[in-house]
Amino acid sequence: MSQTHTARLMDGTDLAHRISEASASRAAEITRESGTAPCLATVLVGDDSASVTYVRMKRARCEKAGIVSRHLGLPATATTAELVGAITALSQDPEVHGILLQHPVGPYIDERVAFEAIAPDKDVDGVTMRSFAAMSFGLPGFVSCTPGGIMRLLEEYDVDPAGKHAVVVGRSAILGKPVGMLLLGRNATVTYCHSHTTGLGSIVRQADILVAAVGRPRFIRGEDIKPGAIVIDAGYNPGNIGDVDVETARTRANLITPVPGGVGPMTIAVLLAQTVEAAAEQLGLGSGRSVLRS
Repeated sequence: MSQTHTARLMDGTDLAHRISEASASRAAEITRESGTAPCLATVLVGDDSASVTYVRMKRARCEKAGIVSRHLGLPATATTAELVGAITALSQDPEVHGILLQHPVGPYIDERVAFEAIAPDKDVDGVTMRSFAAMSFGLPGFVSCTPGGIMRLLEEYDVDPAGKHAVVVGRSAILGKPVGMLLLGRNATVTYCHSHTTGLGSIVRQADILVAAVGRPRFIRGEDIKPGAIVIDAGYNPGNIGDVDVETARTRANLITPVPGGVGPMTIAVLLAQTVEAAAEQLGLGSGRSVLRS
């Protein structure tokens, strides 16, 4: 690629809007047929400003799509047992079809234990071990929302992972690990990189598909991008800055997601779609999985 080359941006905002419209249409159908609207329960521990903003945004998107939003706030002093009890009650409530535990939950709570209290059929955020196993084995289930959004973006731009070398920088349980499993399921050869990886730059330079999910602003530089690569920037840092230095990366990549406007909108769109799917299945109206393909 010459220095005059500029990568095409992968527009997550427009695709997310279309998916959300399809979710709204399906939610309306479910409400008409069953007399019950899909319902997503959000759970927030404490009053961290960023988390409060994220939850408020997700609830607003739900309501716009015809999904009932129920919110449960717990104090920052809540214990693991108290949080598990609250999530268990929501899991057992037939009027709740999906549960979202906003993370992080604070230093005094065992987050994994809390996640595992979510009933598998209501795990619309794809955070439980059962959901991860389903992603890994290619079985039916809910995907982690950001990885699911990434895969849908790749489909939208006709990127077939089969035979390509995908490098994932980051190994979190809700982003790095599951997106690698989803790419592997699409026949990519997957390399995980993390804080203990030596020679990171040389590995990144081999990537046909690069997923940056390390949580460090502009960590991936343009000179480390393989010419013609597909770059998915899943990082979101203060100041609307991603994990990739987009200006230098665009001179070498073929496709790249912007921050904001790339992966972020897709995360919420997948959450809405999976909530609608969960409601359809629990109410005996069939699967809503086709929403993500609309």
